[in-house]
Amino acid sequence: MERHPSIRAVGWARSLPIGSSVRAARDWTREHLAALGWDRTAPDTADSVVLTVSELVTNAHVHAHSDAQLILTWDEECLHVTVHDASPVVPRRRSPDDEAPGGRGLLLVDALGDDVRTRACPRGKAVTACFRPAAPGRAD
Repeated sequence: MERHPSIRAVGWARSLPIGSSVRAARDWTREHLAALGWDRTAPDTADSVVLTVSELVTNAHVHAHSDAQLILTWDEECLHVTVHDASPVVPRRRSPDDEAPGGRGLLLVDALGDDVRTRACPRGKAVTACFRPAAPGRAD
């Protein structure tokens, strides 16, 4: 019988109603990153995660006009940051207009995450970004 190494994972989820503060999402995320030790061992990656959470939760509230479901899952290789909202419209990457105040969100998330995926769900969509912790001072 072939044996597979066991996968250990830990996860957290939080619902952020449309009227809630994005700061609450950032603070909640920082608490969990600190529990993983990333505030000490991978501070730059932790900052990228927090910025991504801010962007994705803001997009859910502003563009999807929806509550945001924020899910963090750590599988010992990657921290998966998922934000689900009720809009069935999957965001498309676009070239931002220099004069436009928006349109850079997914470009930013793509630049910060190691892998970013969007997918339609039965009741909306989900955007998931994967982050692998980088050691302090290590250039990726």
